[in-house]
Amino acid sequence: MTTVDTPTKAGLGRNYWKLWSASVVSNFGDGLSAVAIPWLATAVTRDPLQIALVTLATRLPWLLFSLPAGVITDRLDRRKVVAAMDVLRFAVMGAFAIVVLAWQADLPTPDQIADGTAAPPGNATLLLVLLYLMAFLLGTAEVLRDNTAQTLLPSIVAKDRLEKANGRMWGAEVVVNNFVGPPLAGLLLGLAFALPFFINAGTFAIAAGLVFMLAGQFAPKGKVTSGRINWKAEIGEGVRWLWNHHLLRSLAFLLGAANGLSAAAMAIYVLVAQEILGLDATGFGLLLSGTALGAVLGSLVAHRISARIGPGTSLFVSLIVLGGCLGAIGLLSSPFAVYPVFVVEGFFIVLWNVITVSMRQSIIPDHLLGRVNSVYRFFGWGAISLGTLLGGVLVTAGDTWLSREWSLRLPFLVAAAAHVVMVLYALPRLTNARIAAAKAQASNAEDSVDS
Repeated sequence: MTTVDTPTKAGLGRNYWKLWSASVVSNFGDGLSAVAIPWLATAVTRDPLQIALVTLATRLPWLLFSLPAGVITDRLDRRKVVAAMDVLRFAVMGAFAIVVLAWQADLPTPDQIADGTAAPPGNATLLLVLLYLMAFLLGTAEVLRDNTAQTLLPSIVAKDRLEKANGRMWGAEVVVNNFVGPPLAGLLLGLAFALPFFINAGTFAIAAGLVFMLAGQFAPKGKVTSGRINWKAEIGEGVRWLWNHHLLRSLAFLLGAANGLSAAAMAIYVLVAQEILGLDATGFGLLLSGTALGAVLGSLVAHRISARIGPGTSLFVSLIVLGGCLGAIGLLSSPFAVYPVFVVEGFFIVLWNVITVSMRQSIIPDHLLGRVNSVYRFFGWGAISLGTLLGGVLVTAGDTWLSREWSLRLPFLVAAAAHVVMVLYALPRLTNARIAAAKAQASNAEDSVDS
């Protein structure tokens, strides 16, 4: 596989910045939806389980389609797959924006939702079903799009710059996703409920255009399988490779546990913001921006921290801090106290992501990168759908024997307690020596193939 865009010694290359721009634009739209979608859900129902199901509909495709997505990623031109999925997301979000516009007159204002005086709109059940459908379709496109996008980067950036490139991309994504998009969504919702959805559709269209502009060939290289797809055999090859790689297998388990527990807590956090913290839509968006502030800081220094104390130590510390953050969020009652916790959480989320994504991109052979990556994300992101459902169930069950306030806090406290078990599991596995050995083994294997 070759590309005409060769990065300069000091830079990352034009192709990287096109891909970076596409990611930033689409994540800005995602930031709008991060507030608009749950706020719309609370306009239709106050049932925690039904609200959690909206997030479940978005994440369930990671459980259902991650493995087939990896096979497709390792067969087709990766640039075209990413762009096609952005076009599909544009169509789905645009159609849903029209649906919301049609319901506009019946929807309560964001202030009425926040203060609990909102009455459900007419045909609320139908709108909720359409919301589930939209979330599921967007999630399905996201599975193939994101898995393929991660396989593009090693074709554009040299391996010794992957941590820097991923850091810049993660930082920018989180800024627009959490810092710019959510507060703006609160303002747009006050103007028209459909407005953030229309803008989000536009961001997907722009992202598709930028990805189509990438110069070069982006078909998988190496032992690429062609002809009729043997789904079982090709998925099995990716599963076996990951399972036999002890380091990446351990990281996949830890990522799945961390994401599932975080999803259990955050699935109903819109209700915590409304009922415990007393926030309106704009305040909710501003609160979430704390994660972005921490992510910006993390993206700028993640590769330096990894080099200074080692990737294994960095990942181990991240697990401890992220568990503590969940516990703190579950106990605090002031948005001013919660905000700095989100800042710390954002910092360590990006530190974890930069190290682990770069590690996978440098260790996994290119012809298997899509499939192994999809198996890894099957554990990591598939667990989000299960965690989301768990969060709704915990709150619903807690309502029967706890006060409403403590039932909403319960998922955070359960997640924090479970992190103790994760830390004990990680202690002998996430070491600097084990990571260095895995990278050296991958480098030797690649040299053998090249020779």
